[in-house]
Amino acid sequence: MYDFRFADAAFTTYTLLRQTWAAVNKVAENKLAKVGLTPEKTAVLWACRDYPGTLTPAEIARLLFRENQTIAGLLNRMEREGLLKRVPKRKGHPYTEVKLTTKGEKACAPGVEVMKGVVTELVARLPVEKQEQLQDLMRVIREKALDTLHLEATTPPGYPEGKIVPVKW
Repeated sequence: MYDFRFADAAFTTYTLLRQTWAAVNKVAENKLAKVGLTPEKTAVLWACRDYPGTLTPAEIARLLFRENQTIAGLLNRMEREGLLKRVPKRKGHPYTEVKLTTKGEKACAPGVEVMKGVVTELVARLPVEKQEQLQDLMRVIREKALDTLHLEATTPPGYPEGKIVPVKW
């Protein structure tokens, strides 16, 4: 990877942001591969385990900021692997629910543990003040991107506005 410094500061920032995400994600991929998972599978398993309500494919797509079709393909693969099951629509429930299987529950814990290690190793080493500065800066960029996409970041269902969302490691 190259450490680019362009004449255009915004392009340098953009490049550094992309490289950082790619490198962090690659670390997660490599470590999760050792427990037979990917970052995407881990995110779905984690959501299935800890989501505070009924979890649907559409809600998984929102949580992971992916297209519905992408999530459908991922859920198909995970269902074939026995990690989760989709409970079809039925009377009084106009949506498909996604639930962990026993195998999925067993796979989730090591994946979450790996992700905790990645976060600790790469992010938690920054002092909290620096983390908060970085969060503020990234929120500005995220809000502009979401505005361009005619989207907005909202509080997840089941959590009060402005409250901290607990992480279940």
